[in-house]
Amino acid sequence: MPHTDWSDVRERLARLAAAPAASAVFGSAGHRWELEPPLSTGDLAEVEAQLGVELPGEYRAFLLVAGRGGAGPAYGLFPLRRHDGRWSWEGDGADLTDLGTLARPFPHVEAFNPADELPGPPDEDDFDSEEEFNAAEDAYWEQHDAVVFRPEHSVGLLYLCHLGCALREALVVSGPARGQMWTDDTASDGGYQPLRDEDGTPLGFARWYRRWLEEAESRVARRARDNVHCDST
Repeated sequence: MPHTDWSDVRERLARLAAAPAASAVFGSAGHRWELEPPLSTGDLAEVEAQLGVELPGEYRAFLLVAGRGGAGPAYGLFPLRRHDGRWSWEGDGADLTDLGTLARPFPHVEAFNPADELPGPPDEDDFDSEEEFNAAEDAYWEQHDAVVFRPEHSVGLLYLCHLGCALREALVVSGPARGQMWTDDTASDGGYQPLRDEDGTPLGFARWYRRWLEEAESRVARRARDNVHCDST
Protein backbone atom coordinates (compact mmCIF):
# COMPACT_ATOMS: atom_id res chain seq x y z
CA MET A 1 0.00 0.00 0.00
CA PRO A 2 1.31 3.50 -0.78
CA HIS A 3 2.22 5.64 2.18
CA THR A 4 -0.29 8.47 2.34
CA ASP A 5 -0.13 9.56 6.01
CA TRP A 6 1.90 12.75 6.27
CA SER A 7 0.45 14.06 9.52
CA ASP A 8 3.79 13.84 11.38
CA VAL A 9 5.93 15.77 8.92
CA ARG A 10 5.36 19.37 10.00
CA GLU A 11 6.02 18.56 13.67
CA ARG A 12 9.26 16.78 12.79
CA LEU A 13 10.40 19.67 10.59
CA ALA A 14 9.63 22.12 13.40
CA ARG A 15 11.83 20.12 15.79
CA LEU A 16 14.63 20.15 13.25
CA ALA A 17 14.28 23.88 12.70
CA ALA A 18 14.61 24.47 16.44
CA ALA A 19 17.69 22.28 16.81
CA PRO A 20 21.00 24.17 17.22
CA ALA A 21 22.69 21.79 14.76
CA ALA A 22 20.02 22.08 12.04
CA SER A 23 22.36 23.99 9.75
CA ALA A 24 24.51 20.86 9.42
CA VAL A 25 22.03 19.44 6.91
CA PHE A 26 22.85 20.27 3.30
CA GLY A 27 20.39 22.67 1.70
CA SER A 28 18.62 23.65 4.90
CA ALA A 29 19.74 27.27 4.60
CA GLY A 30 17.61 27.49 1.48
CA HIS A 31 14.36 25.83 2.58
CA ARG A 32 14.78 26.67 6.30
CA TRP A 33 12.74 23.58 7.23
CA GLU A 34 9.54 25.30 6.09
CA LEU A 35 6.74 23.83 3.99
CA GLU A 36 4.34 25.95 2.00
CA PRO A 37 0.64 25.45 2.79
CA PRO A 38 -1.05 22.29 1.50
CA LEU A 39 -3.35 22.31 -1.50
CA SER A 40 -7.08 22.10 -1.06
CA THR A 41 -8.88 19.22 -2.78
CA GLY A 42 -10.27 21.77 -5.21
CA ASP A 43 -6.78 23.07 -5.98
CA LEU A 44 -5.51 19.56 -6.61
CA ALA A 45 -8.43 18.76 -8.87
CA GLU A 46 -7.65 21.90 -10.88
CA VAL A 47 -3.96 20.96 -11.11
CA GLU A 48 -4.72 17.47 -12.36
CA ALA A 49 -7.33 18.74 -14.82
CA GLN A 50 -4.76 21.10 -16.31
CA LEU A 51 -2.14 18.36 -16.51
CA GLY A 52 -4.53 15.75 -17.86
CA VAL A 53 -3.25 13.12 -15.45
CA GLU A 54 -3.67 12.14 -11.80
CA LEU A 55 -0.49 12.54 -9.78
CA PRO A 56 0.92 9.43 -8.03
CA GLY A 57 -0.85 8.73 -4.74
CA GLU A 58 2.02 9.31 -2.30
CA TYR A 59 2.86 12.69 -3.75
CA ARG A 60 -0.73 13.87 -4.12
CA ALA A 61 -1.33 12.95 -0.45
CA PHE A 62 1.75 14.98 0.49
CA LEU A 63 0.36 17.99 -1.40
CA LEU A 64 -2.96 17.70 0.44
CA VAL A 65 -1.63 17.06 3.96
CA ALA A 66 1.98 18.24 4.29
CA GLY A 67 2.51 21.06 1.82
CA ARG A 68 2.86 22.08 -1.80
CA GLY A 69 6.66 22.38 -1.60
CA GLY A 70 9.53 23.59 0.54
CA ALA A 71 11.58 21.57 3.01
CA GLY A 72 12.89 18.39 1.48
CA PRO A 73 15.90 16.65 0.00
CA ALA A 74 18.87 18.84 -1.00
CA TYR A 75 17.64 22.37 -1.69
CA GLY A 76 14.03 21.35 -1.06
CA LEU A 77 10.93 20.42 -3.02
CA PHE A 78 10.00 22.65 -5.91
CA PRO A 79 6.82 24.46 -4.82
CA LEU A 80 3.62 24.17 -6.83
CA ARG A 81 2.11 27.61 -7.38
CA ARG A 82 -0.74 29.19 -9.30
CA HIS A 83 -0.25 32.21 -11.54
CA ASP A 84 -2.93 33.67 -13.79
CA GLY A 85 -5.07 30.58 -13.33
CA ARG A 86 -2.32 28.11 -14.31
CA TRP A 87 -0.42 25.81 -11.96
CA SER A 88 3.28 25.07 -12.31
CA TRP A 89 6.31 24.08 -10.26
CA GLU A 90 9.01 26.66 -9.54
CA GLY A 91 12.72 26.29 -8.83
CA ASP A 92 16.10 25.71 -10.43
CA GLY A 93 15.25 23.00 -12.94
CA ALA A 94 11.50 22.95 -12.44
CA ASP A 95 11.15 24.21 -16.00
CA LEU A 96 12.54 20.87 -17.21
CA THR A 97 9.08 19.47 -16.54
CA ASP A 98 7.02 19.65 -19.69
CA LEU A 99 3.56 20.13 -18.24
CA GLY A 100 2.01 19.29 -21.59
CA THR A 101 3.55 15.80 -21.73
CA LEU A 102 3.18 14.58 -18.14
CA ALA A 103 0.34 12.33 -19.25
CA ARG A 104 2.57 10.66 -21.85
CA PRO A 105 4.29 7.49 -20.57
CA PHE A 106 7.91 7.66 -19.49
CA PRO A 107 8.90 4.38 -21.20
CA HIS A 108 11.87 3.28 -19.10
CA VAL A 109 12.18 0.95 -16.12
CA GLU A 110 15.98 0.62 -16.18
CA ALA A 111 18.74 3.24 -16.30
CA PHE A 112 19.45 4.68 -19.73
CA ASN A 113 21.87 7.21 -21.10
CA PRO A 114 21.15 9.13 -24.32
CA ALA A 115 24.87 9.92 -24.61
CA ASP A 116 25.53 6.23 -25.31
CA GLU A 117 24.14 6.83 -28.81
CA LEU A 118 27.03 9.17 -29.61
CA PRO A 119 30.59 8.56 -30.76
CA GLY A 120 33.35 9.97 -28.61
CA PRO A 121 34.38 13.63 -28.94
CA PRO A 122 36.99 14.48 -31.57
CA ASP A 123 40.67 14.01 -30.79
CA GLU A 124 42.84 17.03 -31.47
CA ASP A 125 45.63 14.77 -32.77
CA ASP A 126 43.41 13.72 -35.68
CA PHE A 127 43.37 17.21 -37.19
CA ASP A 128 45.95 19.18 -39.14
CA SER A 129 45.03 22.54 -37.64
CA GLU A 130 43.48 24.04 -34.57
CA GLU A 131 40.76 25.59 -36.73
CA GLU A 132 39.71 22.20 -38.10
CA PHE A 133 39.68 20.69 -34.61
CA ASN A 134 37.61 23.58 -33.20
CA ALA A 135 35.08 23.23 -36.02
CA ALA A 136 34.80 19.47 -35.42
CA GLU A 137 34.46 19.98 -31.68
CA ASP A 138 31.71 22.57 -32.14
CA ALA A 139 29.86 20.20 -34.47
CA TYR A 140 30.21 17.35 -31.99
CA TRP A 141 28.79 19.32 -29.07
CA GLU A 142 25.94 20.59 -31.21
CA GLN A 143 25.07 17.00 -32.09
CA HIS A 144 25.61 15.93 -28.45
CA ASP A 145 23.17 18.49 -27.08
CA ALA A 146 20.58 17.71 -29.75
CA VAL A 147 20.67 14.02 -28.77
CA VAL A 148 21.15 14.17 -24.99
CA PHE A 149 18.71 16.98 -24.24
CA ARG A 150 15.97 15.82 -26.57
CA PRO A 151 12.65 16.65 -24.84
CA GLU A 152 11.26 13.18 -25.61
CA HIS A 153 13.62 11.66 -23.04
CA SER A 154 11.80 13.25 -20.10
CA VAL A 155 8.13 12.91 -21.00
CA GLY A 156 6.16 11.79 -17.96
CA LEU A 157 8.77 13.11 -15.52
CA LEU A 158 7.89 15.69 -12.87
CA TYR A 159 11.08 17.40 -11.66
CA LEU A 160 10.92 17.98 -7.91
CA CYS A 161 14.40 18.66 -6.58
CA HIS A 162 17.78 20.21 -7.45
CA LEU A 163 20.89 18.73 -5.84
CA GLY A 164 23.36 21.22 -7.30
CA CYS A 165 25.66 20.99 -10.34
CA ALA A 166 22.57 20.53 -12.58
CA LEU A 167 21.78 17.16 -10.95
CA ARG A 168 18.03 16.83 -10.45
CA GLU A 169 15.54 14.27 -9.23
CA ALA A 170 12.13 13.64 -10.68
CA LEU A 171 8.93 11.69 -10.02
CA VAL A 172 7.63 9.42 -12.76
CA VAL A 173 4.01 10.44 -13.28
CA SER A 174 3.13 8.25 -16.26
CA GLY A 175 4.42 4.96 -17.62
CA PRO A 176 5.53 1.59 -16.20
CA ALA A 177 7.72 3.21 -13.52
CA ARG A 178 4.89 5.50 -12.32
CA GLY A 179 5.42 6.58 -8.72
CA GLN A 180 9.21 6.02 -8.73
CA MET A 181 11.88 8.68 -8.20
CA TRP A 182 14.60 9.01 -10.84
CA THR A 183 17.83 10.99 -11.17
CA ASP A 184 18.52 13.11 -14.24
CA ASP A 185 22.29 13.48 -14.59
CA THR A 186 22.33 14.30 -18.29
CA ALA A 187 24.22 17.52 -17.63
CA SER A 188 27.25 15.38 -16.71
CA ASP A 189 26.49 12.68 -19.29
CA GLY A 190 25.31 10.35 -16.53
CA GLY A 191 21.89 9.76 -18.07
CA TYR A 192 18.73 8.81 -16.20
CA GLN A 193 18.67 6.32 -13.32
CA PRO A 194 16.01 5.04 -10.92
CA LEU A 195 16.74 5.85 -7.29
CA ARG A 196 16.92 2.77 -5.08
CA ASP A 197 16.77 1.97 -1.39
CA GLU A 198 19.55 0.13 0.40
CA ASP A 199 18.00 -3.22 -0.57
CA GLY A 200 17.74 -2.26 -4.23
CA THR A 201 14.03 -1.51 -4.15
CA PRO A 202 13.06 1.44 -6.36
CA LEU A 203 12.25 4.49 -4.26
CA GLY A 204 8.75 5.87 -4.36
CA PHE A 205 8.08 9.45 -3.34
CA ALA A 206 7.24 8.59 0.29
CA ARG A 207 10.35 6.52 0.96
CA TRP A 208 12.48 9.07 -0.89
CA TYR A 209 11.17 11.93 1.26
CA ARG A 210 11.10 10.03 4.55
CA ARG A 211 14.57 8.63 4.04
CA TRP A 212 15.83 12.23 3.70
CA LEU A 213 13.88 13.24 6.82
CA GLU A 214 15.28 10.34 8.84
CA GLU A 215 18.82 11.06 7.69
CA ALA A 216 18.41 14.75 8.54
CA GLU A 217 17.24 13.86 12.06
CA SER A 218 20.15 11.46 12.51
CA ARG A 219 22.68 14.01 11.28
CA VAL A 220 21.36 16.73 13.57
CA ALA A 221 21.35 14.34 16.54
CA ARG A 222 24.94 13.27 15.84
CA ARG A 223 26.10 16.85 15.50
CA ALA A 224 24.41 17.73 18.80
CA ARG A 225 26.13 14.79 20.55
CA ASP A 226 29.47 15.79 19.06
CA ASN A 227 29.01 19.37 20.29
CA VAL A 228 28.20 18.16 23.79
CA HIS A 229 31.30 15.98 23.76
CA CYS A 230 33.48 18.89 22.61
CA ASP A 231 32.05 21.18 25.26
CA SER A 232 32.78 18.65 27.99
CA THR A 233 36.44 18.12 27.05
